[in-house]
Amino acid sequence: MIFAERLNSIETSAIRELFKLLGKPGIISFAGGFPDPALFDVEGIRVATEAVLANQPGPVLQYGATEGWQPLREGISRHMAAKGATVAPEGLIVTTGSQQALDLIGKTMISPGDKVIMEAPTFLATIQCFRLYGAQIIGAPIDAQGVDVDKLEALIDEHRPKLVYLIPSFGNPSGAMLSLERRQRILEIAARTRTLVVEDDPYGELYFDQPPPPSLLALSDSVPGSREWLAHCGSFSKVLSPGLRVGWMIAPPELLARATMCKQFSDAHTSNLTQATAAHYLTLGRLNAALDAVRSTYAERARVMAARLQAELGDAIAFDAPQGGMFFWARLTGAHGKPTHAADFAKRAIDKLVAFVPGAPFYAHDPDPSTLRLSFATADVAKIEEGIARLGQAL
Repeated sequence: MIFAERLNSIETSAIRELFKLLGKPGIISFAGGFPDPALFDVEGIRVATEAVLANQPGPVLQYGATEGWQPLREGISRHMAAKGATVAPEGLIVTTGSQQALDLIGKTMISPGDKVIMEAPTFLATIQCFRLYGAQIIGAPIDAQGVDVDKLEALIDEHRPKLVYLIPSFGNPSGAMLSLERRQRILEIAARTRTLVVEDDPYGELYFDQPPPPSLLALSDSVPGSREWLAHCGSFSKVLSPGLRVGWMIAPPELLARATMCKQFSDAHTSNLTQATAAHYLTLGRLNAALDAVRSTYAERARVMAARLQAELGDAIAFDAPQGGMFFWARLTGAHGKPTHAADFAKRAIDKLVAFVPGAPFYAHDPDPSTLRLSFATADVAKIEEGIARLGQAL
């Protein structure tokens, strides 16, 4: 068969390939980016599902509007308002996870050869998605406070990209949190240069102690001209359940209309049953309690992972402890003659029955081979302690 040429620019996900190695008995995995299923509010989701099937069986099992189940659009509008962002129900569409929202942005905005600026490192699936549509990706460096805004501004002025893609709060894989000052500057730059900024926010509610600064969307009302150059992607996957596949996209009307048209061609609409379940769940008043449990659990696991990394690997590894999210981003320093190549270290770790993801796939170009990502979300404290001990042995 002769396949589409655009497939030549992408490869199978390195993370998905790694999962093939995780079936060994006794392996402890820090590789995945999944929420802990033990923390799902199963009872609340069951109540919500039974209620919508009992009260609205016909509509929830029928075809629906591409823009989304109206009660859910209204619920998301209220949910965003509680986080300081004003958006009318008509100002958003429901998507099949936030991944579909990113795909719709790629379909509507990117032509072959268009330049796109992304954090380096950033979410692997978005690199693959935008490359599929022919994007020429330019990496903007980051630190513990998120993207370096001075360098980002210089890159925008130099390349005039079609869009900029950012994960401001507890990014995947970096765990970085963009500071308030940098968020405001990015909005000012977007308005000045008339550059679309795509804000991906799947992790912002998974903070440990203090909430992150307001989202770019929430701040945009105070920066004249920035709202018309901002798209926001959200999701219930990390805060409620990824299996529901419920996300959303907030964007300027012209972009939203074209994204809706492309979604019609893609899946017609997100499942009415899961949309209605999510909408009813929001009315039960259970989300805050469920989030509190997730935050406290993840915070404890992150603290234990930081302590054990320092104890077991010492100065052979460097990292900034995250303030939320699901990930540690670390770098092998080579101290005391220890390994500096994360891919080689990953193979040695697998032999010790512990897994992590080497960092190179999270770069669109010029990867740092010494970097790695560790997820603490699905391993309990005992497994974190044992798994990091095994990493120490592998090192």
